[in-house]
Amino acid sequence: MDFGICVPTKIDEVGIVAHAENLGYRSAWIPDSQMIWSDCYATLALAAQQTRTIKIGTGVSIVGTRIAPVTANSIATINRLAPGRTFLGVGTGNTAQRLMGQRPVLLKEYGEYLRVLRALLHGEEVDYSYKGRTYPIRFLMQDVGFINVEQPVELHVSGFGPKSQALAGQYGDALVVSIPPNPGFMTRAMNSARVGAEAAGRKLSAKFYTSSLTTVVLVDKEAELKSERVIAECGSFVMSSVHYIYDKIKESGGEPPSHMRGMWKEYCAQVEQVPPERRHMRVHDGHCTYLLPDEAKFVTPEMIKTICIAGRPEEVIEQIRTLEASGLSQILLLPSLETQYRVIEDFSEKVMRRL
Repeated sequence: MDFGICVPTKIDEVGIVAHAENLGYRSAWIPDSQMIWSDCYATLALAAQQTRTIKIGTGVSIVGTRIAPVTANSIATINRLAPGRTFLGVGTGNTAQRLMGQRPVLLKEYGEYLRVLRALLHGEEVDYSYKGRTYPIRFLMQDVGFINVEQPVELHVSGFGPKSQALAGQYGDALVVSIPPNPGFMTRAMNSARVGAEAAGRKLSAKFYTSSLTTVVLVDKEAELKSERVIAECGSFVMSSVHYIYDKIKESGGEPPSHMRGMWKEYCAQVEQVPPERRHMRVHDGHCTYLLPDEAKFVTPEMIKTICIAGRPEEVIEQIRTLEASGLSQILLLPSLETQYRVIEDFSEKVMRRL
């Protein structure tokens, strides 16, 4: 099992990437969400200059806010600075889109975007449609060295459902998910990726890579799951799952998952005090960065154990081994901004060294 970090994109905190490299983490994922964080590619450029071995890339770049040729150029520029250790994570934009009051892009648009990205990152010519006009495009003057597509940029496709996971099998080199610590979810995700690969006439290689975004909570005893320390570390990540489910239900209907049902009415009443035209900003405030004080009561031990990997170090190690056996290649830690140094240090010392 590999381990990586995903951190709130704060350009003057980029030093955490070099720190993670020194601690033995395999990769650093820099998210792309323009209404809350620093620009991901500017941050990656600094990270490339400060590191030597850790893989760096977007976690994830957003389809709806950057056209495919621009995204391909941006990551190929980073690959010029960090050749052979640059990757591109790409997704439909749950938070980046919703913070502007927009929905994530549809699957058809996502698939077309991935098709163009894959070709450009392989240095190929590809037909590209923009504003109703279609022409062939390719990167020119590659021999001058403005960008680097000669050394591979792995394409990590984010997919939360079976159809988007199938797109990872169709176009990607890897799949990115955000799943509970339950091996059944990983098994189903891999099956979906295989379906997509087969539909495209591809076969998933043994090297097809899978990563899951989560955070890890280390305790000496279960009672600590109620502590201020634990809630500060994982609360913003736990609540990001609630925000995602809230949007999904409001748009498509349905019921919350069982671990959220006890708090659901109170949470909805709380956020719906804000007028509908401004509610999208309230729902995603603090996203994966800090915990809003009035949401702390929702971060219960049940929520933590269901959404995060939590327990004593030996219990966490057992959960990791089970996930690895189900097909997961890498776990990505996303702690709060305030606690990120402590969390990645503790995990490196108490878990990574023992594995």
